[in-house]
Amino acid sequence: MKKFLPALLLIITISIITLNAQEIDTIPISTKGLNIKLKRNPLPSRLLPLSFEPVKIAPFIVNAKVNYWKTKTSVGININQAAFSNNWKGGGVNSIAVGGLLNNKAEYNKNSYSYVSEVILQYGKVKNKEQLQKKTTDRMYWDNKASFQLSKNWYFFGSLNFESQFDNGYSYSKNKDGSEKETLISKFMGPGYLTESLGFEYKPNKYFSTRIGTGTARQTFVLDTTLYKTNTKNFGVSPGKRFRNELAFQIVSAFDKEIFTNTNLKARYAMFIPYENIGWVQIDHRLDVAITAKINRFMNTSLTGVVLFDKDTDAKIQASQTLALGFSFVFPR
Repeated sequence: MKKFLPALLLIITISIITLNAQEIDTIPISTKGLNIKLKRNPLPSRLLPLSFEPVKIAPFIVNAKVNYWKTKTSVGININQAAFSNNWKGGGVNSIAVGGLLNNKAEYNKNSYSYVSEVILQYGKVKNKEQLQKKTTDRMYWDNKASFQLSKNWYFFGSLNFESQFDNGYSYSKNKDGSEKETLISKFMGPGYLTESLGFEYKPNKYFSTRIGTGTARQTFVLDTTLYKTNTKNFGVSPGKRFRNELAFQIVSAFDKEIFTNTNLKARYAMFIPYENIGWVQIDHRLDVAITAKINRFMNTSLTGVVLFDKDTDAKIQASQTLALGFSFVFPR
């Protein structure tokens, strides 16, 4: 063991000396002034200008058209029928009632310009046994409005609307023998109304708007000059004449929104203030309200009402109400 340790130390010392002897020292040498020639590349080389040719790529055309029109048409049919046998002790009378509704609305919007056209056509009749036919509803209405946006909620507008009825209107009484008799009190273009208006419209959202018609003119037509014999007021037109013109200030407010799921509320209020003979009694008011509840894709129920005060028609407030269940078709779906 005493001989082994010295021998091991001797081997380690020799190995270290050998490794140090194998290290190569590097000394930096300046190449300045030295004639150093590099070997030439035997391969030929040429520098040429780069040329690029444009590649024609066919443009990608998107086949899309912008439609600024939005249309909606709804058609409704209401039918009510009842029949009783001759010995039915509960009482009743055979009857049938039919009503129809057509509502078309077309709207154009582009930049600051817009145009809205709405047509409402309503007609209905009821026939009870041993009685004359009677109208339940009769209206012809067409409204057109063009507007230009002035600010976020204000527009300058011009409007033109027409209103009349399809069929003759009668009042009913009884003869001495108890049978019904009818008296003609209105008809198509008796009366008919044509209203032009210019002014400003406030429209804070899509479902509510108010028109302020500072310059409004309304023409009342009664083409049948004999109506005054059974309708003394003759809708404000002088007996024997067919036409009357009025200048006025007009306010029209409209509301159209789905207030509950599948339930829509549509209301329109119009106030007509003539510049001639200004007074509270001279102001015309009309309020139309319609609540429509959708039952399924093709059936709905509707409750409509009209409240009207027009001094040229009657001195008292007039009102009508209709509750209907029927079929409804809306285009486009």
